[in-house]
Amino acid sequence: MNNDNKIKHLEMIQAVINRMASNSFMLKGWAVTLVAGIIALSAKDTDKMYFLVAYIPIIIFWGLDSYYLLQERLYRSLYKKICSTDDNKINFSLVASKEEFGSNKNSFGACLLSGTELWFYLPLALVCAGVIYLTIKK
Repeated sequence: MNNDNKIKHLEMIQAVINRMASNSFMLKGWAVTLVAGIIALSAKDTDKMYFLVAYIPIIIFWGLDSYYLLQERLYRSLYKKICSTDDNKINFSLVASKEEFGSNKNSFGACLLSGTELWFYLPLALVCAGVIYLTIKK
């Protein structure tokens, strides 16, 4: 039996998953860069409350990163579905919706509080809090 259609479809889905993971990685890099830049600019002779502006990119990038993680999880679910689909039923659909693949793990809240997100953005927020505390204390 020829399963070239299944292999091509799985390759297409894997390319989408790789793109989502790449976007997530780039968002993390931008988050660190912007927070470091805001802290560096706020360290000059400005009002120390400007440090609070550093939380804006943390919150925005945390949300965007969680969105990409959700999309990645949905496409992983589609990948698993296609793996178990019969070869003659492959239709090359790339629709990975929450309605079809929704679960506790495939929700925005679960992605927002996932280990990969918490272990990156929470320490970043704590570092900002420490810098704010040390600077305002002076």
